[in-house]
Amino acid sequence: MGQLTLPNAARVYIDTVTVIYAVEQAPTYGVLLNSLWNNLQAGNLEVLTSELTLMETLIMPIRNSDTFLVNAYERLLRSPKMQLIPISQTVLREAARLRAIMSSLRTPDAIHAATAITSGCTQFLTNDRQLRTVANLPVVILDEVLTS
Repeated sequence: MGQLTLPNAARVYIDTVTVIYAVEQAPTYGVLLNSLWNNLQAGNLEVLTSELTLMETLIMPIRNSDTFLVNAYERLLRSPKMQLIPISQTVLREAARLRAIMSSLRTPDAIHAATAITSGCTQFLTNDRQLRTVANLPVVILDEVLTS
């Protein structure tokens, strides 16, 4: 199993699937992401995500009336260490630009990418390989890290 390389002072964007892996303790991914959380706690880096992640992570727990999981997601995403970035007009304009030049990019993915770009993120953690095609988005595919 490979290791996640996180430079000091990085601004790391995590998408919804990365948050799900962390909160639901997904085998293998949870271990892989330990360095992210340890570095965040130590103040060595910043971790950001979009407000969209809050909505996306809460869908299934709300549908399943799983208040424990709802609380776990909210605790992580509203933690003072996490930066939950608003979906501003700037983000929406960048997302529209990305969708205009990449017709296969879905709107939620465009919002995540636009949030990372406009926030100056130095890494984008995901398992969505399509995001690698977005210019100026420093994507790290977690599955590839695992197999390296």
